[in-house]
Amino acid sequence: MNSMSLTRRSFLASAAAAAPLFAQTGGKDWPQWHGPDRNNLSTETGLLKQWPTGGPKVVWAIKGLGPGYGSLAIKGDKIYVQGVKDGKSTVFALDRASGRPAWNAPLSRALDQDRGGGPRGTPTVESELLYALTEEGQLAAVRLKDASVAWSRNILKDFGGSNPHWLISESPLIDGDKLVVTPGGRKAGIVALEKTSGKEIWRSDLSDSAGYASCIAADIQGVRTYMTLTAQAGVGVRASDGKQMWSYTKPANGTANCTTPLYVDNKVFYTSAYGTGCGMMRLTRQGDVVNAQEAYFNREMQNHHGGVVYLNGNVYGFSNGILTCMDLTTGASKWKVRSVGKGSLTYADGMLYLLGEDNTVGLADANPAEYAEKSRFSIEDQGRPSWAHPVVCGGRLYIRNQSTLTCYNISA
Repeated sequence: MNSMSLTRRSFLASAAAAAPLFAQTGGKDWPQWHGPDRNNLSTETGLLKQWPTGGPKVVWAIKGLGPGYGSLAIKGDKIYVQGVKDGKSTVFALDRASGRPAWNAPLSRALDQDRGGGPRGTPTVESELLYALTEEGQLAAVRLKDASVAWSRNILKDFGGSNPHWLISESPLIDGDKLVVTPGGRKAGIVALEKTSGKEIWRSDLSDSAGYASCIAADIQGVRTYMTLTAQAGVGVRASDGKQMWSYTKPANGTANCTTPLYVDNKVFYTSAYGTGCGMMRLTRQGDVVNAQEAYFNREMQNHHGGVVYLNGNVYGFSNGILTCMDLTTGASKWKVRSVGKGSLTYADGMLYLLGEDNTVGLADANPAEYAEKSRFSIEDQGRPSWAHPVVCGGRLYIRNQSTLTCYNISA
């Protein structure tokens, strides 16, 4: 077992950290990218509707995670996040109550890039294993009990993919016995592996190069389907065998396609930036496949990499630097405002939690009638944009910004 050596000076913990957080929060988890259902929505209640001047109380904060843009997974009494240690792309396990290091597992060499080095993905935690994909393409299953690696393989080498310009940013999807990732190889755009062994189950007939988005899964009128945004298109493949069922090129741009698709009631929504926009497709089953028909395409939502959320018929997200609320069914905007500037968001208890890439955190009502901001505060500049998506879990707000991770008390 490896142990993470954060220095005493780099570990900051308030007195509140000593409280048994897991017991306090009723065991709420956020075990993967964008939460239990991959929709970036928290079901928690009893959270603050306004923060004190300067922001909510810091429970604990740590430094020493190294560079990286990935968010975090939370299960039980641990937090899991990817970073860099000693030149290796590494998964860290932290004590949830205090932030203290529990273990680390180096998975591959760390890569640098002109927009910042380190891993971009978020671990996926299920049962006794953690699944992580590094910026170099190394996919590994790590045992939670002792940080040992159960299996590991490089998806770029094994399936003929190439690393995107800004490095792999995908968070692996677990669906039943399958682990699903997008190597972007010829006739291996998406692959399904046995989650216990890493052995191949199928490779799709899709040959798209990988984008920077992560897959989602849904049952569409009885057909289990995986959806993602590749470098070329919004796509859907059949979960049983990887058969490509649709390819929707309009919402994809030629530079960087990052946003996880939204699936709602037999509809899928894709969006990207660089002057592109968004499109919604209606999905219907025909035999053993799903057909997709465009409902609309427009430029009302040009989401770069901050993600979008769906609430009560509306999509919220940053269209470049403008926070936007739009009607999912019609594609019409309801309001647009600069808010905290271009950034990412998540949702909990009637509120939007906003993280601007220039280090501003905001809290606003999730209100389709108007933008109503309740609070904002600034976080320390770490020398790179604050691109890691925020997480709300167990009455806490977590902000990862490069080597730092800060836990705030947002319980009412």
